[in-house]
Amino acid sequence: MLQNQNIEIYDTTLRDGSQAEDVSFSVEDKVRITLKLDELGVHFIEGGWPGANPKDIEFFQVIKATPLQQAKIVAFGSTRKAKNSAKEDPTLEALLSAETDIVTIFGKSWTLHVTEALSTTLDTNLELIADSITFLRSKGRQVFYDAEHFFDGYKADPTYAMKTLEAAMKAGAERLVLCDTNGGTMPWEIREIVSVVKEGCSVPLGIHAHNDAEMGVANSLVAVEAGVSHVQGTINGIGERCGNANLCSIMANLELKMGRTALGDGKLSNLRMISHYVAEMANLLPNKRQPYVGDTAFAHKGGVHIHAVQKNPLTYEHVQPEEVGNQRRVLISDNSGRSAVFNKIGTFGVDLPQDNPKVQELLGSLKNLEYEGYQFEGAEGSFELLVREALGTHTPSFELLGCRIIVEKRKTDEESLSEATIKVKVGEVVEHTAAVGDGPVNALDHALRKALEKFYPQLREVKLLDYKVRVLTGRRGTGSRVRVLIESGDQKEKWGTVGVSENIIEASWQALADSIEYKLMKEQELKPKS
Repeated sequence: MLQNQNIEIYDTTLRDGSQAEDVSFSVEDKVRITLKLDELGVHFIEGGWPGANPKDIEFFQVIKATPLQQAKIVAFGSTRKAKNSAKEDPTLEALLSAETDIVTIFGKSWTLHVTEALSTTLDTNLELIADSITFLRSKGRQVFYDAEHFFDGYKADPTYAMKTLEAAMKAGAERLVLCDTNGGTMPWEIREIVSVVKEGCSVPLGIHAHNDAEMGVANSLVAVEAGVSHVQGTINGIGERCGNANLCSIMANLELKMGRTALGDGKLSNLRMISHYVAEMANLLPNKRQPYVGDTAFAHKGGVHIHAVQKNPLTYEHVQPEEVGNQRRVLISDNSGRSAVFNKIGTFGVDLPQDNPKVQELLGSLKNLEYEGYQFEGAEGSFELLVREALGTHTPSFELLGCRIIVEKRKTDEESLSEATIKVKVGEVVEHTAAVGDGPVNALDHALRKALEKFYPQLREVKLLDYKVRVLTGRRGTGSRVRVLIESGDQKEKWGTVGVSENIIEASWQALADSIEYKLMKEQELKPKS
């Protein structure tokens, strides 16, 4: 295997990624992501298809005046239409108007697409490729050529597929990017085809893989192994259908597993940051099970695993989490042993000898609570409160004296009304207030905050990020026990809390109260000791 080879990273999150279902980037989103990608160290950022929509037109106008450290902005489009000459083709004109130094255009490699999608002849398709590239080159643009459906085209007619590459190469294309557009090619096919193609090409080859067979990352890496030096993909693998090749996994594997340089200068440690940033901009929940960057990528739950990792992380971790900007997590559950609980307590900054009987008591309480339906893997806020209260190091900031929730529906076709009345005690002061909301839990949340914010104004920055309800057993029908998991956050961190009861309102109260109590506990820790 060739070591220390530099690999070009070409990000198409803003174009291909935006074609994913449920994803839509504003111009401002695209500019912000561009700056983050540039900071990460990717080499090329495909900004969109100028002329396809007003948003992409505006992006290219805005990004011209935006200083970048190293990344090159690329405009994307297609070859000319068969009915147009190159100089009169609107698509090519729009590419020029974007005023990027580099332009990527795609053309057809598969005879099926030439005859069925383009409804033209094989020779005409070769002319479209050559004319388009020649024209763009004559206007001073560097051209990357995306050979769409190349692997399907090669398997159907290798001679013609190679002719399309030759046409692009002779016309002046500086990269030939082999695309697995339908995402169905297997890694051994990629290796064989890339190896043959490389022998007949004098310009660098690229790979653009989709993930329809769950092979996007594998195919990209195999292509590199076979001689490709330019890799295209998206952050988190977002994209049309099943998505594109995931650059987060690709870049980590290139540098940590294959000895290639993708980003260099230690920038791989920003990988988790960019993954979560793009997810936030796309309004998507981060995939907690995503390799390298997900919350659970370095999370350990089994007692045997935890004990071993504490001795030597190599026992159950294939890389160091810090290399990709992640961190090790110890999950507390009924599978946990004494050492796991002790280790978790240590992360809270609690100085507790390992032989302290409180550790065993906490372990027993934990197992009993989980038997009742509590789950602390996603509710570490509730677990820390449990620990500190058991050790006597935390006093609750408020006390519930009572609450009442009224849900009223007057007519079938009208929305129901929810109002919560709550009475809490802070110190020696009793506060009694009410609030309405979009449902009983929302009303309870509003009422609790309204009652407490005059004592603790910092609660105004707490946001409820996620709310989940799970029925733990359906044997009792609507009387079944439920578990409520809440994720909250402020400007600094996120935390999870849990509640369990046969009454969904009671379970929600437990999780809501813990969420606020956790915030106040952390604020108290930050205050200077007198």
